Amino acid sequence: MKLILGGLFLAALSIILNVLFLFENFPVLASIIVGLTLIILILIIQFFRIPNRNKSYEKNEIVCPADGKVVVIEETEETEYFKDRRIQVSIFMSPLNVHANYYPITGSLVYQKYHPGKFLVAWHPKSSTENERTTMVVKDDSGQEILIRQIAGAVARRICYYGEIDSSVKKGEELGFIKFGSRVDLFLPLGTKIDVNIGDKVQSRLSNIGFLN
Repeated sequence: MKLILGGLFLAALSIILNVLFLFENFPVLASIIVGLTLIILILIIQFFRIPNRNKSYEKNEIVCPADGKVVVIEETEETEYFKDRRIQVSIFMSPLNVHANYYPITGSLVYQKYHPGKFLVAWHPKSSTENERTTMVVKDDSGQEILIRQIAGAVARRICYYGEIDSSVKKGEELGFIKFGSRVDLFLPLGTKIDVNIGDKVQSRLSNIGFLN
């Protein structure tokens, strides 16, 4: 992350210095270009920043995997892995949110699959099954499983994910990144106690989604 931001700052500085040199006789134009460069840099930093957050977790707590707003809480059929009824909780990430994603529970990564797909807007009903996405399933030490799905949107064109099958993962540990977008879905066991409501603004690694039974 530091290398990415360092590269961005160097690139922006190089652009600004070149603009000032090339357009030294056109100060108004140079000022406009420099201003736009700085605005773009600030927006990129908003996407790629990783804030320092610390919290002690309870054993069965499901920690929030992403910054954003809760847009879906419903019982639905999960057709890729479980093939049964689950509670879906979806978090929409706006362009101003942190776009790193985190594991909601501690356990073993038992399933992972990348799906190429479309780039529908994140709130489209079919984005969960038709957009570019990555699906991961974590099983805790009691045998309960949670499915996490990263979904690219209309702006997002790249999903990064870091885990390996059968590896141990920790609650609050970074699992990946969605560049410039857009939504994370959780599929939880029926009977899970949900502690968020639709419209709630949540923060990764800090907010509590609910508790496993």
